[in-house]
Amino acid sequence: MTFLPDLPSDADLSPFVEAGLRDLAALVALESVSAQHRMLPETADAVTRLLEAEGFTVRRFPGEVAPVLLAEAGQGPRTLLIYNHYDVQPESPLELWDSPPFALTERGERLYGRGISDDKGEFVSRLAALRAVKARNGGQLPLKVRWLIEGEEEIGSPSLASFVEQHAGDLKADGCWWEFGSITADGTPQLFLGLKGIVCLELRCRVADSDLHSSLGAVVDNPLWRLAAAVASLRDASGRVTIPGFHDDVRPPSEADLQAVAALPEARTPLQDTYRVTRFLGEAAEHQHRSNFMPVLNVNGFHGGYGDAGSKTVLPAEGFVKLDFRLVPDQDPARVVALLRAHLEAQGFGDIEVVELESHEHSGRTSPDEPFIATVRSALEAVYGTAPQVIPSSGGSGPIHPFLHHVGVPVAMMGIGNVGGRVHAPNENILRRDFVSGVRFGTVFLEALAQGE
Repeated sequence: MTFLPDLPSDADLSPFVEAGLRDLAALVALESVSAQHRMLPETADAVTRLLEAEGFTVRRFPGEVAPVLLAEAGQGPRTLLIYNHYDVQPESPLELWDSPPFALTERGERLYGRGISDDKGEFVSRLAALRAVKARNGGQLPLKVRWLIEGEEEIGSPSLASFVEQHAGDLKADGCWWEFGSITADGTPQLFLGLKGIVCLELRCRVADSDLHSSLGAVVDNPLWRLAAAVASLRDASGRVTIPGFHDDVRPPSEADLQAVAALPEARTPLQDTYRVTRFLGEAAEHQHRSNFMPVLNVNGFHGGYGDAGSKTVLPAEGFVKLDFRLVPDQDPARVVALLRAHLEAQGFGDIEVVELESHEHSGRTSPDEPFIATVRSALEAVYGTAPQVIPSSGGSGPIHPFLHHVGVPVAMMGIGNVGGRVHAPNENILRRDFVSGVRFGTVFLEALAQGE
């Protein structure tokens, strides 16, 4: 049975929450955009200072783009590994922000700024909880905390897989608290146990050295037509990928996974209410199953030819399409790329160039039956007053596979995000109440883990 400490009151948490928000404002002000190599060493320095102030020993390692930080503090029979990242997405398009993206701004119940949710707010809320735990335990941290913080997550974590493999012994723990999580509009916590893998690509087609007069469309093929036909051959109207062999390696969900999904609430209405979605794939009853267990192919952008006002009767010389695959456990990104190339060749599109972008990531999933997950669930229910939604896999991706494969640590994802948080978009935000609850949860969770059997 999981030990649960007394819940800290708002008054008890207030100094840690307010100090945390000051720390968050300072971190948001650092423009740590990994895609553009902006302010990454400076942000790693700031994170290091925050950790060292709480007694962490911090080791710094070079990454391909940004430093990797590995920190450790505390003593006790239980060990928690925490994973966060300090890099953020680009702020563009700037004109769609209602306040400066790199200044924490409070409007109503929400706090705005780039990285305020993903992932600086998550990091700071956990640090605030750790401070509260120390205050409740005579200034000591009653368990060992190992904290890995990187600065390349938003570009696919190109340094992380090899780092985790090389430092697997330094990362051993009873469980890993992953970098994100979410709270529903009615205050129910969502506990994610997995992530999909990802492959990002471009398809490129060129038919001439220069754009041509469109009258030549009768005798010269059009690269945008070819790209459109190639893309249309990759999936059917239901959203199922049609590349031969693509589904061969898909691992079926376990019975525990299926039971977890069966218990989840209807999910289409929140998407419709928040984002005004007008078209869905599949039946409503399939929504959660597809989101958790179905690999998908997305068209991220279609580019080429004339796009300004009015008409320009031109036959483009070239065009390109950006794609991403979201993969499920046991699908190998390298094999997916090979299957894509073979399919295009077989369909007569051998002239279309396939360009691989960023680092590819494998999928990974933790079983809902893990004892570590039971501790997480108990702490969430105690803090939020309701059982969490247990979601086997986020539809998003992240570098979870090396932790599962090389370290063998169960992974749980719970945090302070919200369905209207606009992560990666203008006006990224968190709710102040969720930040406070996140600090409270972290306090209860750390103490429960420290004192559990």
